[in-house]
Amino acid sequence: MSLPISEQISETALIQPSAAEWDRFVRAQPRAHLLQLSAWGALKSQFGWGAQIVALGTGEAIQAGALVLLKRLPLGLGKMAYVPMGGYTTDPSYYPLLWDAVGRETGATFIKLEPGQYSPGTAPDLARMGFQKSPQTIQPPRTIVIDIADADEAILGRMNQGTRRKIRKSLKSDIEIVEGAPADIKAFSRLMTRTGERNAFGVHSETYFERVYELLLPEYGTLLLARHEGDLLAAITVFALGETAWYLYGASSRVKSNLYATYGIQWAAIQWAKQRGCRYYDLWGVPDHDEATLEAQFKERGDGLWGVYGFKRGWGGEVRRSLGAWDKALNPLVYAAYRAAIRLKG
Repeated sequence: MSLPISEQISETALIQPSAAEWDRFVRAQPRAHLLQLSAWGALKSQFGWGAQIVALGTGEAIQAGALVLLKRLPLGLGKMAYVPMGGYTTDPSYYPLLWDAVGRETGATFIKLEPGQYSPGTAPDLARMGFQKSPQTIQPPRTIVIDIADADEAILGRMNQGTRRKIRKSLKSDIEIVEGAPADIKAFSRLMTRTGERNAFGVHSETYFERVYELLLPEYGTLLLARHEGDLLAAITVFALGETAWYLYGASSRVKSNLYATYGIQWAAIQWAKQRGCRYYDLWGVPDHDEATLEAQFKERGDGLWGVYGFKRGWGGEVRRSLGAWDKALNPLVYAAYRAAIRLKG
């Protein structure tokens, strides 16, 4: 017979799960997310962040926890403890204990939490736990999610006519779409760089993508390449965990654009996600505006994520918004100085 939750909480203590134990806990969560896996922390720890798993449990069983990424703040203002798309608990009553533990164990100036998406009526009361909404986000708060549980014709039927036509034209061409290997990272990175220069957004280094492959592929994702007669036309990385797949990185060439490789490769990624047992395909990032504003302005806007909204809107998905970013000041005076510095920086 299990203890009442109040007694369970009284027996909860800080524990140190192994990476494998932590990942099993994450995979068991209804909101399991790639950005809470130990491998994501290992990746980010090689590129300017620290990474720490903070977990509470009774005995060896994890009851609450979060992968925390740590970043030094400018001007000697301490460090930020950033929790992307987490944390998790077996019961909401553990949430206050978890954030207390994160603050205590990391020694951070403040916690930045981006908890991700919740079903209506299920989100935790973050304000009651001392968090305040933050204007400074790290992950895009708004996205488009495609339901891929149905048969292919039903999925295609929800798309707009132009997207559906381009997918079918791409499939009828002799484009070859294959899963990439480590040797393909160099070509993928070059294409990412050209795409970033063309569309005015920053891209990660080749070394970063090498580490992505080493740490996350093929267990959690795939690199897909679309080629035609030796020309690399498009390349994307897609990741899957639980019911959801995420399209995180993508690049394309302007060569042979009439073959619509960017549409064929996304359709191949959806098929890959379905084979992995996913129900949802997250296109990962559109401008943070309501759908009416997005539809009214996308033809005139090309800055930031507006440049990709025109492509993503046609796939028949649902525009969703996460809870956004929330900050919990652990050192209020230093946190106030940090916010003032951010405002001055603009």
